[in-house]
Formats: sequence, C-alpha cells, structure tokens
Amino acid sequence: MNQKASTRQETQPLSGYRGDAGYFRFEERTEFDPELVLDVLRGRRLGVIFRGVIPAKAQRAITDRFWASPARRHRPGEPSHYVGSYHWNKSVETYLAESEAVRVDVENVLDVPDSPWASFRDGVSTALARHGATLRVARMHGTSAGPALIRAWTGAGAFSLAPHDDAAQCKDPRQAGFEIQRTLEHEVCAVNMCVEHEQGGRLVIWNIRPDDPSRDELGLRDTGFGYPADVLAGFDEIRLDIRQGDVYVFNGAHVHAVDATEGNRTNVSCLIGFTDDRTVVTWT
Repeated sequence: MNQKASTRQETQPLSGYRGDAGYFRFEERTEFDPELVLDVLRGRRLGVIFRGVIPAKAQRAITDRFWASPARRHRPGEPSHYVGSYHWNKSVETYLAESEAVRVDVENVLDVPDSPWASFRDGVSTALARHGATLRVARMHGTSAGPALIRAWTGAGAFSLAPHDDAAQCKDPRQAGFEIQRTLEHEVCAVNMCVEHEQGGRLVIWNIRPDDPSRDELGLRDTGFGYPADVLAGFDEIRLDIRQGDVYVFNGAHVHAVDATEGNRTNVSCLIGFTDDRTVVTWT
C-alpha cells in the first residue's frame, strides 16, 4: 500500500476533529472482513481497504452494464457519468423520487454473479446480527433511498473529485426528518467498490473533520463540497493507491478527494452509518 503522511506543522486554517496516529491510518487486507467495516462505522479506525476482493468477471460485468445502461447520465458541470441518484444538495422529496425512478436500472447493473454489492451487504449484515443490529437501505414515508450509485470520474487537474466531506450534506434542512440525519450522532462513512480503474485516481484524505464554524467561513455548511487546497495544506494526509477489484470503507466526515485520474475510475458507492445502536442504514 502506498500511504504517504505529511508532517507539516503550520497554523491550521480549519478547526475540527483530528485523530491520533493510531486512528489516522488505513488497515489493509486481502480478504473481506466485515468486522473491520464495523470498526470504521464505530469510529475506531479511519478506514480499511480490501485488496482485489472483487472477482474479475464481476468487475467486467458491472462495468459493461454500467456503460451500456440506458439510465446512465452525465452530472451537469462535473466530469462524471453515473447510474443512480445522489442526495447531495437536494430536498429529500426530490432525492427519493429520483431514487425510485432509477431503482430497477441500478439493480440491473449490480445483478451479476458474485456481485460485490451483494457480498458486502451480506457480510456486514451477518456481522451486525452477531451484535444484535441490522443493515437496511434508508427510507422515509415508505420510500427507500438509492441502493447504490455507480459512477465514473474522469476529471482533469490536480483533483478529479474536489476536496469535500460527507457529513455536511447530511445537515441540509431540506432533508429534515430523513433518518440519515441521525447518522451524524455516530459516524458517516463511505463505501466504494472499484470495478474499473486505469491510472492515477488515488484517494486523498486529510486528518481534519471540519466543524460548522469552519464550514460557515467557507460557505460549505450544508454541502461540504469544494474545500480550497490551501486551507488543507497544514494537515496530515494519506494518499492511497486504489486498484481495480478493491473495496474500501472510510470515515467520510474527514475531508477527502480523488487526485488526478487518467482514464475511467468507476466505483459502486454508497454512504453508510448507524442511526441508533441497533440500526445501520445506507443511502447514496
């Protein structure tokens, strides 16, 4: 694993939580271990990466279905293609309606032999059951969130996906009452399954979970998207090589990004977190 942590001690431009050295690291395995996923969900470790655990045939099948899907869209103003729905910067009504409209299309992309999506959910569900908890897709008023978001980032520049955090977006007042907002009392984590990868595209993650005053100063309170690189310069960082076939889970409240990518970097993704001691939900 190629991890590089900086050690600069400049005055910090953001305030918030920073983990110690024992926490701010990625655990690496070559076999899937859902108990390590639970450690991330409980805030005991920053992240875990499972190397090469997606079978090659499943990688190719999902990738082919994704690019051929009639539901594939290009996200306006951003260098990405996607199948699915995303809750970022929307009302909960809009998000749930979009999720319902493309649910079958998402399931069609993921419904392949040895699907990593099914294997991940089955493994985490079994591990949670041993602790008296359950895993399900988030819902509101009888309508479920998206089961997954399949997307390819192809952006040019220093970051193909700009620095952002995944916790701020869960504070959006237009989503009041949506149960994902209760995950903020625990940990908001990201799940990614890499089914297509050419060159570059490392995960970059900084040792800072910004607080609301910092987000307010930058105008990012309810979106968490678009942290300027200069405000992150003084924080320890990890740049993690991502390879085709990897599955990785990390605490998405930390500012993170994807660095320069050449070619396609296609992931099956979702967000995940506890809403209470016995319930874990996913959404997109």
